[in-house]
Amino acid sequence: MTTLDEVHALTHAGSLLSRDGEIVAPYDLEVAGVDAACGFVPLDHGIFNAGRAPFDAHYALAHRVHLVNAFGVTLGDSIIGLSALFAVKRRHPHLAFTVYRPARAPRYVQRLYELAAPLFGEIVDLPVPRASLPDDELKIDIGNQLFWPRFASMPMIDFFLWALGVAPESVAGADKRNRWLADLALPPQQPNAPYALLCPDASTPVRSIPASVRAHIVARLADETGLDVYGFGAVDHPRYRDITPLSTDTADFLMWIKHARCLVTADTAALHVAAGFDIPTTAFFTTIPAPLRARDYANCIAVDMDLPHLRGIHASARTADLDALERAYRAYDWRAMPLAHGTARTV
Repeated sequence: MTTLDEVHALTHAGSLLSRDGEIVAPYDLEVAGVDAACGFVPLDHGIFNAGRAPFDAHYALAHRVHLVNAFGVTLGDSIIGLSALFAVKRRHPHLAFTVYRPARAPRYVQRLYELAAPLFGEIVDLPVPRASLPDDELKIDIGNQLFWPRFASMPMIDFFLWALGVAPESVAGADKRNRWLADLALPPQQPNAPYALLCPDASTPVRSIPASVRAHIVARLADETGLDVYGFGAVDHPRYRDITPLSTDTADFLMWIKHARCLVTADTAALHVAAGFDIPTTAFFTTIPAPLRARDYANCIAVDMDLPHLRGIHASARTADLDALERAYRAYDWRAMPLAHGTARTV
């Protein structure tokens, strides 16, 4: 098999195999430095990869499933990937899963898997010897999904179901709403008083709510709900409280969303969490079409900002992109910002 060069190793739609026979995550190589991405070949021997060849997984005949390099290195992707896993497990409760993860993934993302592992099986850090995966057990590679063409064109939950060898249309919409989050062991509710919640920061600036308009959102939330507004990051408004110091762990972040009366966010991770707890949410989208992330969320109003030239951008902090983002948000009528009350729609 042809050895991949540095660029193709980092952007390969799947996991990698080293000269020493170890399964490696391209993300770990990227974090370690591009020079480390030499001497690798695609992982393909005896391991399913839907991007290479679609397959139907025979879960009813399996006992343990090995998911290689699943489900990305962001919190939002991981929530949705685990939702796909739990959709499979609801159909086949006997299954146990071993999820192999990039060792260099952010700690707050790894923490989600630690919280969820008692519900599905175990997590193992990559790299691992290819020979350590049993020949007679089901093995599926979902590595580096950001570079799979279908990842940008399918609703994310459908993508992960397809990558797991499951027909997305065979799973009911109610089973695509991250309800497994309610089964996690989370800290007890900290505040006694009800609150609205603002989560303005996404994983990249081009998907975040600009700081200049956040006070308008707080004012709209406070006026409409009569509640104080909690959130992550500084906002100059008398009805606002920054709870960042009180959210030092992923479990804390989940807890604050779980107990909110309503949420306004541009962070899809927060949106996915809120859907798991049926929290009414107004979600702003800039570079991702809302149906690819919020289609199945009955308690979400999705607001698509008018930025067609930024569609499909995964990350950006370019001045021109952020200036365009700022103009769009400044032009928005915050007095008319819709607040979710249980009916899904897009505006």
